[in-house]
Amino acid sequence: MPQGPQTFDALAVRTWCGLALESLGRAREEIDAINVYPVADGDTGTNLYLTVESAAAAVEAVFAGHAMAAASAPPSLADAVRAMAHGALIGARGNSGTILAQLLRGMAQVLAADSDRAHTDGQGLRRALRHAAESARQAVAHPVEGTVLTVASAAAAAASDAEGDCGSVARAAYEGARVALTATTGQLAVLERAGVVDAGGRGLVAVLSALVQTFTGEAPRQTPGSAALPAQTDGTPERPDGAAETCGDGTAGESGPAFEVIYLLEADDAAVDRLRERLDGLGDSLVVVGGDGLWNVHVHVDDAGAAVEAGVEAGRPHRIRITHFGLGDVHAGGAARPPRERAQRAVVAVVPGEGLAGLYAEAGATTVLARPGEPPASGELVHAVRRAHALEVVLLPNDADLRHTAAAAAEQARTEGVRVALIPTRSAVQGIAALAVHEPERRFDEDVVAMTSAAGATRYAEVAVAERQSWTMAGICQAGDVLGLIDGDVAVIGADVTTTAETVLDRMLAAGGEMVTLVLGDETPDAVATRLEARVREAYLAVDTVVYRGGRQGALLLIGVE
Repeated sequence: MPQGPQTFDALAVRTWCGLALESLGRAREEIDAINVYPVADGDTGTNLYLTVESAAAAVEAVFAGHAMAAASAPPSLADAVRAMAHGALIGARGNSGTILAQLLRGMAQVLAADSDRAHTDGQGLRRALRHAAESARQAVAHPVEGTVLTVASAAAAAASDAEGDCGSVARAAYEGARVALTATTGQLAVLERAGVVDAGGRGLVAVLSALVQTFTGEAPRQTPGSAALPAQTDGTPERPDGAAETCGDGTAGESGPAFEVIYLLEADDAAVDRLRERLDGLGDSLVVVGGDGLWNVHVHVDDAGAAVEAGVEAGRPHRIRITHFGLGDVHAGGAARPPRERAQRAVVAVVPGEGLAGLYAEAGATTVLARPGEPPASGELVHAVRRAHALEVVLLPNDADLRHTAAAAAEQARTEGVRVALIPTRSAVQGIAALAVHEPERRFDEDVVAMTSAAGATRYAEVAVAERQSWTMAGICQAGDVLGLIDGDVAVIGADVTTTAETVLDRMLAAGGEMVTLVLGDETPDAVATRLEARVREAYLAVDTVVYRGGRQGALLLIGVE
């Protein structure tokens, strides 16, 4: 094998990210299969993969930016590691992914301290690994030994004793992590009962293996997570008793919170300190990583709305993801708990705002948040289907532009043994109508037909502000005009939100209707809903109105008429 670089520069960072992604890709299913606690969601390997994928994409973007600028010099080490840390932070998934993001951020803080340096040596890598382990431990509310934190600390300690170049330091860190990983089985009772090592630690060993390969050109042999797991009747690996995700914050009990809440948060340090205290009282598995005004918050709670509200009080939360664990997905701790089984049926829905995400989650759906201008990729939808952990899944894309993405995700999920029905909902209000008639107790086909019928019987509209001059079905609009879109086409161009919304609502109700659903964006005043409710009462007898707050959903207002 060819020898790699013996100093850590921007190109080495790029190589490391790519190799780490490949290593986690190969180990993903194995890592998913050895999750042991606190939540039986079988996705640690997937979470780590998606986190590193985001980090690698950010590094590639830095190199692409330099290439487009025709810069004679490549990006600096500081540029590359800052991009890596930022990409991991904004793309972090789950407890293990969030902790990995902080490990990468800790390394970046050391490696980018001298922005003029083109590279660092073995001594610099030793210091970076030490700071990474310390900062990750500080990010976890209640650190527990026998987890990825233990493996990271062992890697840093072994690296500190190593002499020589970056290759020697990386190999020492890997060997220290590998030995510590093997010992995790005896450090936590739930790991010992299951006969597995810590899943998050196993993922970190894969990442460190890629670091060794970056400098030496050869990947070391990795420690397997457990003996081969027998297959269940549905073809998926059988989980050990009590299996779930292992992370640095462990509160093994007989039951636990029903929701996982993750969001990015723009806030100052003092507000984040208060947020930590607030969330620590709401649930468990609390990990808050980041700094310099941008944070990634992860917590398991029973009240998802309260966790989001706490973020709103602290600053500006966005990219909010709320996942309902479902029956059997609660914290696995007692030895008497049965092996985790798939739920019979679940609903996975794409939603455009955190308010709607909370509404869908409370109704039992697993949600994927669609950020304005950043539609989810098919991989995110597949990940959500896996998180739902059900034999049957109803997929609600809630956006006409996501039809092909959702179809690709459904096809991928089917290859994994999940029965998936894709209902082509084109708006979140159609999804609400479908979810309202969802009955998991009836036959799958009957449930899908009922949900499809309810969605199809719901006309949808939205009120938004034009960003630029454009030709529309209703004429030419100018930037700043208020647009009323009915069933995806611009039908009204106005200057006032309330007046435009009234016109849209009148046109929709002209064809009849029994129920009006209004979903307000975060910048839309309550007075708009008040006026529309009054309009319905005055002009349309026997028509009911329900109002929700959608959060940062892009549109000022969503309207549904059933």
